[in-house]
Amino acid sequence: MFQHHTTEVVQLFPERPQITLTTYVAGTDKSLRFNDKRRAILILPGGGYSGCAAIESEPIAHHFLAAGFNAFVLEYTTTSTGSPLWPTPLIDASAAMKYIRDHADELHIDPNYVFVIGFSAGGHLAAALGTMWDNDEIEKLLGMEKGYNRPTGMILSYAVTSKAIHGHTRSFAKILGDDRSKESGDAVSPELQVSEKTCPAFIWHTRTDPGVLVQNALVFAKALADHEIPFEMHIYPEGPHGLSLNNDVVGRNYPAANQWTWDSVRWMKSIEV
Repeated sequence: MFQHHTTEVVQLFPERPQITLTTYVAGTDKSLRFNDKRRAILILPGGGYSGCAAIESEPIAHHFLAAGFNAFVLEYTTTSTGSPLWPTPLIDASAAMKYIRDHADELHIDPNYVFVIGFSAGGHLAAALGTMWDNDEIEKLLGMEKGYNRPTGMILSYAVTSKAIHGHTRSFAKILGDDRSKESGDAVSPELQVSEKTCPAFIWHTRTDPGVLVQNALVFAKALADHEIPFEMHIYPEGPHGLSLNNDVVGRNYPAANQWTWDSVRWMKSIEV
């Protein structure tokens, strides 16, 4: 009998029940052997680190589930009252990666292929995970081995990647709290944290995005190129901030950017480790 996908909400930290991972796992059956070991994608919605946007949560999960990936939406730490938010969101994202890989068999995924996608401020978190995953303190806190939280690849959707150049003031104000030092800003700017340890990337943005300027994509791509990290980038000619799937499901329709959803799927399926 055909089995539809299952959805479950998991609490990653007993002491912080608001941090949840919602799983979207395809059903398995003798006739669906291709679902036994899918690739996986961790979804980080945007929201300026003030919340997690619904438009970039379940609709994104359903798209990738239909495309052959088991999907996981993280509700990570947001909001701040002057104290720095960072690095708690990075801890949350690392814990989500750990959960997915720890439970690979029951989630029917191949732990070697766990990608991350982030939108806007969630794109900042995805880029941080892809560049700053090698963190001894987080590894010790979560009790995980080196590289266990490193994504196989990252998809950055109109992502915030730089504080120094065309930064998104609201996001960095949340991350840093009252700390306005250049050193702190540099430490949480993914474009300045790119190294030979950074995972491959798929970047997409629109030239006319007024919320997170396209220069964020350009400076990050340059940093990847400078370090010879593989990447693919698409700059579409028009579209506002927050396109999400850019279709009728999410109330967006800017034809020039329609292809990002399937280009990213093709890219993820091309990655071999």
